[in-house]
Amino acid sequence: MSESEARPTEDPADGTAGTTKPRLDRQRILEAGADFVEKFGIRHLTMRRLGAQLGVEAMSLYRYVPSRESLLDGIVEIVIDELYSDPEVYVEPRHGWQDYLLRLAHGLRRLALKHPQVFPLIATRPAEAPWVRPPLRSLRWVESFLKALTSTGFSDQAAVDAYRVFSSFLLGHLLLEVSAMGADVGPVEETEPRPPKEADLSGYPLLQRLQDLLSLDRSAQEFEESLENLLDRLEHLLA
Repeated sequence: MSESEARPTEDPADGTAGTTKPRLDRQRILEAGADFVEKFGIRHLTMRRLGAQLGVEAMSLYRYVPSRESLLDGIVEIVIDELYSDPEVYVEPRHGWQDYLLRLAHGLRRLALKHPQVFPLIATRPAEAPWVRPPLRSLRWVESFLKALTSTGFSDQAAVDAYRVFSSFLLGHLLLEVSAMGADVGPVEETEPRPPKEADLSGYPLLQRLQDLLSLDRSAQEFEESLENLLDRLEHLLA
């Protein structure tokens, strides 16, 4: 049996996986972690259990992921990165901003439905900056989003507002959808509380320019505007 063919145990809490030790790297560990979460749930994920699934001792994993929190962050990272390989999602608008947003929204929904147990992690893990909102939560994607809108006529403020509204709509809808699929959407406590992250924006000129706007707390205004829009839509349905 080759290394890649070694089959892991079906018990997340015990057992050894196969008879040969697989060659490890960070990507392989994170992919195995994402698969584990989908199969057994986030609350069962430990370094020991993941090591058992990979056929190695837990200590072997720490060379690539120094803690369980780092493992969870990495799982979120590789799942979000799948958007780049979605042929229906464009990094920049090719047929107008509406087409760009539609493709991005459907791509995120496909991601959530493919990884329903991981998606709540995408919604809850600390982001690269406090103003980055899930589910579109990587600096590269936020830069892409804001550039797509400002390059097609949106002002800086309008682009930031659109990012917030887009994020809120998708997050609420997709969390409800994966919850209906049986996903655990309850909070998962961090075993290692961490200070807020300081994002490195050196490669993101638009985020540097708009950081102050992104950092403003407009939660109350967003709630009122969303509620008014909902009431307008209900009135239209009644008519």
